Amino acid sequence: MPRKLILPYLCVLYFINYLDRVNIGFAGPNGMSEELKLSATVFGFASGVFFIGYLLLEVPSNLALHKFGARKWIARIMITWGIVATAMAFVPNGTVLVVLRFLLGVAEAGFFPGIILYLTYWYPQKDRARIVALFMVAIPISTALGATFSGLLIQWTDWRTMFLIEGLPAIGLAFVTWFWLPDKPEEAVEQPAEEHWPLKKALTHPRILALSFVYFGIVYGLYTLGFFLPTIIKGLAPGAGVIERGLINAIPYVLGAVAMILWARHGDRTGERKWHVAAPMLLGGAAIPVALYLENPIAAMVAVSVCAIGVCAALPTFWALPTSFLGGAAAAGGIALINSLGNLSGFVAPYVTGWLRDITGTQKAGLWVVGITMITAAVVALVQRAGTEKV
Repeated sequence: MPRKLILPYLCVLYFINYLDRVNIGFAGPNGMSEELKLSATVFGFASGVFFIGYLLLEVPSNLALHKFGARKWIARIMITWGIVATAMAFVPNGTVLVVLRFLLGVAEAGFFPGIILYLTYWYPQKDRARIVALFMVAIPISTALGATFSGLLIQWTDWRTMFLIEGLPAIGLAFVTWFWLPDKPEEAVEQPAEEHWPLKKALTHPRILALSFVYFGIVYGLYTLGFFLPTIIKGLAPGAGVIERGLINAIPYVLGAVAMILWARHGDRTGERKWHVAAPMLLGGAAIPVALYLENPIAAMVAVSVCAIGVCAALPTFWALPTSFLGGAAAAGGIALINSLGNLSGFVAPYVTGWLRDITGTQKAGLWVVGITMITAAVVALVQRAGTEKV
């Protein structure tokens, strides 16, 4: 595969990966919750249990990628997640749904941190936020386009067919990855200044654990939006059809995609990292609880869009922080640990939000938790040392 095609190809893979991860959010309010008789708590648990597999297997999976090579290991991840994703089409009840979501997390473990590690092989630190932004723009795009596409599939067929059709591409592209994705460039880019960090230090150092909490805060906002925004929109626009709700759902993520790229470029150009992570987190954390206190649907969507902009802008620049002082096996383990601990919010966010909705009858308490978590994590980001300072 030519070098110029690697980043676009990885974006396509992540588009499919993220869609398979969050399409349960489109299925829930469009027939699945009713057919399977799911409460908000069970739906939230099924959405979030995916990330328990992440916690268990992210680090060993990324170390395996470092040892065996990106081509084989990424292909292995893709074919197993594709099989589980298509099996979601045949789920008979809530219990099996929870099991399959857990297995989907097990199958996908290592994909995202593996790609972040893989990008460090190809691109230098000075360009890393921009490159990661171009890769991670698949998140808002997959949510924006995926909402409309998933809505069309559900309207034309049903939620089961949606799972089936959206799960198959991962299996097909696994073979493309196996035969054409190169493991590494012929000439390596410059290595981080602190590559001498041993693996044990990368897995236990307080600096890594603090960055894990920062990422936890960012992803808490991301997955709350991903899993519950379709349900929120259904409440704000009860008369809208599936397609209309999908288009409304896309608005915050289109704006987030633009912000993600422009903010990352600004971060690379200035070389500043901490405020480029913390400032959008503060913005998003302040905006999200406000959304449900606004009776005007347009005003509420503005608040939700501001939160999406904040979350999306913080994501790529964040990954420029750990990759500035980790390399080799330490990078493989450290990146995976940050991602696995951070993605625990993918379990906590939908479960806590659903649980609070069940006991209070509204989304407000859950959204306040999101805002407080993001703001706290932003403060932790600000007290971190600059990337290449000695620890």
